Amino acid sequence: MKHSPSATEKRAAPPRLPARRAHRGRSAAPAATETLDLSLRLLERLADAREPVGVSELAREFGSSKATVYRHVQTMARHGFVRQDPATQRYQAGVKLFILGERLRDRFDVLAAARKEMAPLRDETGQAVTVSALVEDQILVLELLQGRTIVEFGTRPGTVLDLHASAHGKVALAFGPPDLQERSLARPLKPWTPQTIRTRPALERAIAQVRARGWATAPNEVLPGVNALAAPIFDHRGAYAGAIAIVGSTQYIAATPTPQQTALVTGAAQRVSRELGFRAR
Repeated sequence: MKHSPSATEKRAAPPRLPARRAHRGRSAAPAATETLDLSLRLLERLADAREPVGVSELAREFGSSKATVYRHVQTMARHGFVRQDPATQRYQAGVKLFILGERLRDRFDVLAAARKEMAPLRDETGQAVTVSALVEDQILVLELLQGRTIVEFGTRPGTVLDLHASAHGKVALAFGPPDLQERSLARPLKPWTPQTIRTRPALERAIAQVRARGWATAPNEVLPGVNALAAPIFDHRGAYAGAIAIVGSTQYIAATPTPQQTALVTGAAQRVSRELGFRAR
């Protein structure tokens, strides 16, 4: 059974970039820059696509000729960034993008350190496990390991979670950069459900509670029936480096998790922190 995505599991659809068209009266960018720009936008479009896309469709979407689009995708195909389906002649992202993405993800020390804790935590709790990091004031899911329940979550690496409406986000607000909370409150708090935190005082109280107890939850805050339990990970400087969480139905992770669940999640976070060189004082 597939489960609809939530704040902790929602699949963040990457924004579709609008087709870029020529405008009279504007100074033209250098030809090489325009060429690279189109290649990069085509590559991003193909990376986002669930199914192969044809040259004609890409040409219409980007306001370019089929010949131009064909030259771009063929060049990317020669380098392995794009793959052409021999049967349909349509294009999709190539394996080289996956390889490069894996190399980049491994640069996140928190992910490399957390991976060894994910399977044991999943096996002990039965729930899905996620690891996140704060990237440019956004909570980014670095990895998901599905749980032992019949529910599967649609989260994938690269999913962006709301700071105010996710357990990962509340942990970042409580233990992350001091000014993160102020920047977060400067933006509207999206009301996903009636349980979503919508006001500054309510969010400030929630953050204080997370800071005091060392873990966060987000029951029913984006999707009814879904909750997560997250704990912070710290690096060798004692600075917030990310979070690890279990994700599941509120049937299994209540608004107030069991002492065993909190001990397992915070214990995993502490071991990852020690792996990163953190030493509690």
